[in-house]
Formats: sequence, structure tokens, C-alpha cells
Amino acid sequence: MENSEGVKIESTVVTEEPLISALDIALFVVIITVAYFWYFKRDKQSSSSEKKPYTIQPSSLSSIEQTSNSSFIKKLKSTGRSLVVFYGSQTGTAEEFAGRIAKEGARYKMKGMVADPEECDMADLVEMKEIQKSLAIFCIATYGEGDPTDNAMDFYEWLQNGDADLEGLNYAVFGLGNKTYEHYNEIAIYIDQRLEELGATRVHEIGLGDDDANIEDDFVSWKEKLWESVCSHYGIEETGEESNIRQYKLVDCSEVLPERIFSGEISRLKSYENQRFPFDVKNPYLSKIAVNRELHKSGDRSCMHIEFDIDGSKMRYDAGDHVAVYPKNSSELVDKIGELLNADLDAVFSLLNTDEESSKKHPFPCPCTYRTALTYYLDITSNPRTHIMKELIEYASDPKDQEKLKLMASSTPEGKKEFHEWILRDNRNIVHILEDLPSVKPDLDHLCELLPRLQCRYYSISSSPKVYPKSIHITAVLVNYTTSTNRVNKGVATNLLAQLIPTNDELPQPTIPIYIRRSQFRLPPKSQTPIIMIGPGTGLAPFRGFIQERDYARKEGREIGEMVLYFGCRKKDEDFIYENGLQEYVANGTLTKLHLAFSRDQPEKKYVTHLLEQNADELWNIIGEKSGHLYVCGDARSMAKDVHSIIVKVVMEKGQMTNSQALNYVKKMEQQKRYSADVWS
Repeated sequence: MENSEGVKIESTVVTEEPLISALDIALFVVIITVAYFWYFKRDKQSSSSEKKPYTIQPSSLSSIEQTSNSSFIKKLKSTGRSLVVFYGSQTGTAEEFAGRIAKEGARYKMKGMVADPEECDMADLVEMKEIQKSLAIFCIATYGEGDPTDNAMDFYEWLQNGDADLEGLNYAVFGLGNKTYEHYNEIAIYIDQRLEELGATRVHEIGLGDDDANIEDDFVSWKEKLWESVCSHYGIEETGEESNIRQYKLVDCSEVLPERIFSGEISRLKSYENQRFPFDVKNPYLSKIAVNRELHKSGDRSCMHIEFDIDGSKMRYDAGDHVAVYPKNSSELVDKIGELLNADLDAVFSLLNTDEESSKKHPFPCPCTYRTALTYYLDITSNPRTHIMKELIEYASDPKDQEKLKLMASSTPEGKKEFHEWILRDNRNIVHILEDLPSVKPDLDHLCELLPRLQCRYYSISSSPKVYPKSIHITAVLVNYTTSTNRVNKGVATNLLAQLIPTNDELPQPTIPIYIRRSQFRLPPKSQTPIIMIGPGTGLAPFRGFIQERDYARKEGREIGEMVLYFGCRKKDEDFIYENGLQEYVANGTLTKLHLAFSRDQPEKKYVTHLLEQNADELWNIIGEKSGHLYVCGDARSMAKDVHSIIVKVVMEKGQMTNSQALNYVKKMEQQKRYSADVWS
């Protein structure tokens, strides 16, 4: 006969068997043996982990070792410090400011340390009162639509949800924001107020830095008054000693084996040779450039359509997300620094933190060559801040160069004016400064310590994963401009991307490191919901993905709501990007209406904001009567503000509301994610 799986079974005569067979005994022995080894192996691993207290554990675990390492209070007490400066940073500026404050604490007999709130148990703030004359300072950036930075998210939520007694905690807050955004310094303002609500004592009023103006000037002005308040609060005096003490010491690594030397990786050594999922800010994916084509039809400007190949990476994105691109500096600028300082750029070195308690051992991946540091890790094209001017003074052999640097490093009105005109207005970077002040010859390792980290660049994704699951598209304008000193400054990322042209032969395709940053800029959950999209220039990018997504749904037979797009550019025959594709979407019914504004095709300038005002009835019909969604993408400084004003005006007039009622209506739209902005300044 056969069993249920078709296996033939022979017929046998049933005989009486003993209660415990040889097979039963064998199985019992096996079980006992496995249990024995499992128990003692676990015990051995436990003992081993106790011998290695600094083994990295998953963040979800709350081990004794983690608690010990995350206790900034213990570090303060064990090293005799009384000042801790926390930073919430997305681009590195807040971290830089925190380091400068901690360093200056020595002038006031307050030994300081810098701390990342993500790596600390912030509940320990309740114990700050146990340290005599202690002070906690928070340098906090507001990011996105009024959000905390990634590394400050847990701290922000702890403040929101907790009710710790912070009586005895002395604090001060400096915020980093941008006035062109609606939620200007919202996180810093909240933290400042919340700390006071929990019983902490504000030593100095909050400082609000505006990156749209001169955040360096805002910070320096606030910092000077901060120390005055600190002296008054604690009854101390400035020592008068300038603290140009190096934070990192130079280590010669000429004997380090080549396989132990970083060559541009963001965090993990050889990460580009051995790619491992998941990919994120510290572990980007080395993507091939699949497509790189010009979108402008004519003119002297360039706009690129670029497609990153993510096939096989397991990376997933949604329409509206951003892709981060890790750039590198031009070899021309890097070589120029080597020439100006007569330095061997191929020497292998490391910078080691002189503070042994600091969790940040190196300012960037070390060891590496100077060429690698200047190419991949350091920002050599932005305007240096005043503290760099101050540090360069000692390297100037010409008295005139010394005086100029001293003036720009000072906080006098004359000094601020000189810094603004010579550095900011003339757009000088560190290369220009070394060229124009030829007697200034800083040690290259010190310069590497002073320069900020080169940051990734974010681009709105201009594709839908439903249509392009194996690639990510971006739309990027090439940045090139001539300064008042007749120098040509070039955008770091876009000029690199412009060179990465895929080939049709067997040669390796160009690559660049990327990762996906999630966004709240999302289509409505229901495909029937009507939407209005306002995106002049490259502001069209995320809406290209939105339209593709709705077109995909329509082709699947699903009902889609009205899609109205407002697009503007200079000239129809010059920079009307994706024109053919947009016209096809209009023809097949996916795009209900396409409102176009070509600002320079007629004597009077015409912008998308003019069209919005003209189409007030259509606007109110969708966002008022049909509860549709409205999206804005592009320039925050003028366009997005003008759009907001027009929306409020339309709601007032067509919705028959007062100004305050209209403002509340628009505010509620924002809270409900019916009014979303993806803007930049």
C-alpha cells in the first residue's frame, strides 16, 4: 500500500516490543547532550561579554555596559568637568558651535565636554545639580517642517512625554534655523521653554540663529553675552587666557598597512568594496549612474536628469522622498591647497582626540591621506567661519595679514563688516584666503581639524517606485557662478554629477554613494483625492513622481482625482523641463490641468503666483469644497512665502472668512497634511 505522499510501505507482522527501545535511549542521550552544551556555551558567552564591557550591542538592549557608557554625568564627575554642551545637528554646524563653546569654557574655569544626546541617557540631567557650578548648554537645529534633528529626536520625545524634576539644572539654549521657513527655530524654542517648565534655571536667554542671514554673527553675538551671564550667575571672572588649544593631536601613520587606510568611506572601512544592507547616512550605497542627460534645450544654463541604479540593493523609496548624494571636492582645489602649503598630500596621518573621554575619537575616518581628507571628508568650498580666522592668525608671517585676520576674528562692528564683505559677499573659501593672504601657512593637520565636514547633498526624488522600482531619478541644476573677485565657484555635488556620464561599452560605469531619506511629503492615501501641485523650475521634481504614481493607478483601472500642476520657468523653448512627458499626461487624462508661466517670454514677468491669483475659484474648489491637498516645492525665500499669502487670501475671499479664520484654516490644513511644502533657501 501507499501512504498519503505515495511512498510504498511494506506489510509487517506486529510483535510485542519493550516499553523503552534502543532508539528512545539514543534520543534521550542526544537531548541531554544538546542541553548540556547549550547551557554551558551560553554561560561562557555571558562570561565573555562581562570581560568586554565596550562590545557594541543593539540599540534596543539596555545593558549595564550601555548605561555606563551613556552616562555623561559619570564622565563629568570622573574628569572634574562642570560644563556639558549638547548638540542637535543635521549638517554639522550645531556640533561645531557646541565644540567652540566647550573649548571656551576653560577661559571661565569651566572644563567642558561636547555630547551627542543620541548617545547619552538624558534622564541624567536630573543629577546635574550634584555637580558644583554646573551648566548644560544646548545647540539645537530645527530641521524640515519644524522637526528635531535625527540625533535629537529621542531627547525631544523624552521632554514631551516625561515629567522629570529638573530643579537645580542650569541651562542655556542656542537655536539654529532659517527665517525663510515657517517653523523658524521651533525645536530650540520648545526645548528652552520645556526645560523651564520642568524646573530648570535659564542662565541666559535663548539665542536664535538665522542661516538665511548670518548665523555665524548671530552665534558669536549670543556667545559673548552668554559668558557675561555665566560670570554673573556663578560669580566668576574670565581668566583672560586665549584657548587656542588643539582638540586633536597629529599621529604619523606612515607605517599603517594599506588595507587599514580609509580612502573615502563614510564610516566602515572598505564599505564600498563590501556593500552591506541596510544603507543609511553612515553606510551609503555605491550606485551606478544609469542615465545622465541634459534637460535644457538651449541657453547657457544646465539642468540634468540623472538616474541612479539601485537594482539588487534592497533599497526602497516612496514618491516624495529625498536621495542623499555624497560628493567629493575637485582635485584642482585639493591640489591647490597642497601647493599653497607645500605639503605632501599623500602622507598618511590620523587626528586623535586629546580628550580621552570623548566618544568622538577622530573628526573624520582615520587614518587616511591628506588628499583623501581634503577630497572626501572636509568642506573646502564654503565660507569659513570667524573662529577659523582666529586660528589662522598665528600662521601669518606678514603683519598686514595678521591684522586683517585679527579684525575679521573680532566681534567689533568694523570686524563684522570686514568679515561680511571680504568673506561672505566676495564668497571666499579657504583656498581663496590662502591665495590672497600668501604669508598664511597653517600646518595642514591643523587646517584639517578646523575645516567642517563635507556634507551630503539632498535632492527630491523625481520618480515613482511603482514605475521605476530599480532606479531613483533626480533633477539637478548645475551650479556655477562668478564671484566679485572674478573667480568661478562651482557646486560640489552638481559639478561632480555632470562628469559622471555612463558609457555604452564594457568599461565600468561611474558610481556615487547615495542613501534614501524619508519624507513627509506624500500623496493622499486615497487616489481619488484631488491635488494641486505648485513647482516652478526644479520644484517640479517630486511632482513628476506624484504624476507617475497616479498614472500607474489609472492604468490599473483605479479612479484618480483631479491633478492640477502649476509650473514655471524662464523661457518655453529654453528650460521647459520634461515638456513632452507632461503634455502626454495631459493628453491621457492623468494630469487634469497644466498651468504654465514663462517669466521671460513676454515684456512683463509672469510667475506661477500670478496664475494662482487668477485661478482663485479653481483653487478654492479643490482645497475648500473638495477637501483636496495642496503641495509646494521650490524656493522658500520668496515663492513659497508668496504662495502661502495667496492661499490665505483665497480662503478669506472664497471661503468668506476673516483673516484670523483663514490663517487658522490654512494652519489646520498643514496639521492634517493637506498643505505640504518641500522647500529650500
